[in-house]
Amino acid sequence: MKVNPLLILALVAPSFTAVAQRRAPGTDTVLKGSTIEVLQSYKPKVKQSRKPEWKPQLPPVDTSLPSLTFDVPQQTLYYTYHSQPLRPLALGKTIADTTFPNYVKAGGGNVSTAYLDAGIGSLRGDNYETAIHLHHLSQKGKLKNQQSSLSGLEAEGTLYNEKNDVHAAVVGARNRYHYYGYNNTLYNYEKDDVRQTYTSIKLAADLNNNKDTSTRFYYHPGISGSYYGARYNTSEISLGLNAPIAYRINKNLDLYMGISGMLTSYKADTITTANNYIMGAPGVQVNTKRFKGHALAGFALGKDGSTYFLPDLVATYSIPDFDMKATLGWNATLRQNTYEQQTTENPFMLSNYQVIQTRKDEIYALLEGNVGNRISWSGKASWWNCFDMPTFLNDTGDQKEFYVLYQNVKALSFQFGARYQMAGKWSVGANADLYNFYYSTDQHVWHEPSTRIKADVTVSPTAKLNLSAYAYLLGGINARDTAFNAVKLKTIADVGLNAEYAIIPRLSAFIQANNLLNSKYQRWQGYEVYGFNIYGGLRLKF
Repeated sequence: MKVNPLLILALVAPSFTAVAQRRAPGTDTVLKGSTIEVLQSYKPKVKQSRKPEWKPQLPPVDTSLPSLTFDVPQQTLYYTYHSQPLRPLALGKTIADTTFPNYVKAGGGNVSTAYLDAGIGSLRGDNYETAIHLHHLSQKGKLKNQQSSLSGLEAEGTLYNEKNDVHAAVVGARNRYHYYGYNNTLYNYEKDDVRQTYTSIKLAADLNNNKDTSTRFYYHPGISGSYYGARYNTSEISLGLNAPIAYRINKNLDLYMGISGMLTSYKADTITTANNYIMGAPGVQVNTKRFKGHALAGFALGKDGSTYFLPDLVATYSIPDFDMKATLGWNATLRQNTYEQQTTENPFMLSNYQVIQTRKDEIYALLEGNVGNRISWSGKASWWNCFDMPTFLNDTGDQKEFYVLYQNVKALSFQFGARYQMAGKWSVGANADLYNFYYSTDQHVWHEPSTRIKADVTVSPTAKLNLSAYAYLLGGINARDTAFNAVKLKTIADVGLNAEYAIIPRLSAFIQANNLLNSKYQRWQGYEVYGFNIYGGLRLKF
């Protein structure tokens, strides 16, 4: 009688898999009381899943949105630990075979646009992976000295072993702006007189042992160093440390201790300012079926010996019989207001400013949930209390630069968001942030928007074509005009779209258009944006 080998394997495989998953790594498996006769050699193959194609896009030009979030340093010390995936012991670490791990994307357009975006992802092995990203975008408008150039290089790598992951990164950037927000009929500046260039170099490394299931201790220490320089003899050097440690008592309770700090030296002309802090934050986290929460008590020593109590309290309850969660929280953070932070938000800031640290408190209630498998939504109400919050006002001279004005601010905010998504087909979403600044120590909270509304849609009508579009409103911005009177800037309305079509698997064409309404709005008083701009080109994958 002939014996079907596939039938034999089908009968034996379930028992063999169950025993293999129970045994400890490095031990032999013995099936007692059974005899297995191998009738045919069988080599199972695991089909490699294709890695999603990375299609990085630069944000819309001249449409960056400031945030009322001052989360520096990172004080949320809880994090999720992932168990090792179950797999046959004969298989090693599997790495998906990406067809085209590298790409180069280049193009140009109106307003003298030059665009480059490139990525390398093929430098990897069984126990390491590396990614390198290079990008550049330069544009020039119709106004005199209205131009900018943004360039950057990011590289990071991770080395994996049985218990620890070692990660390192290096980031370099060179961003050039021109102070063009002045009256051209009154002042005649050459390019070199109004050019500002920001150069930054950052190094960071961290160690993570979250794969080590043989211990109850978990740690994730990291160090960083950076240099940030600009014209007019301005520079900033920083050295940072972040070392959270967790001890797991049981599956429902974790204890934490976090130590973090940053030493920063800011130099402008011949004056050097120390801008440092160090913080310790013990805490506890509870995790049950319906309730999740954590409580951290941060104690920080800041600039000039100032002390801060920075609590982080969060309680989340999953409502039974509803796909919904309710959260209450109180979060306090400290922002250094470094030169890099300030000029990243407003690149037209004066190079010499007073350094004062900001303490911000948020007490909030959050409700979020799902409707079916495709709709997600959230609603949040917050009360804010900010001490020494940095705002920006035009200089009293030619008004092309901004100085920092620190204000104590209290506000109420309401945030709403929803998204509908059909996997692989299309998604559409919208969110709104509404702020009511009911108290400030100055006439207005200068250049802080009170209304932010944004919507986006992404569609893939075919496997070769990807389309996306965005629209947003930014309003309620108070500024000071050339006569030093308080004015409200015109509401920003911006619409843009992006499309990419795969000509062949290795080559695709793209086009991106911003500010389709050709609105000449101003995010910063006196600085009119480029208006309608469009650029396109090709992307080669290899």
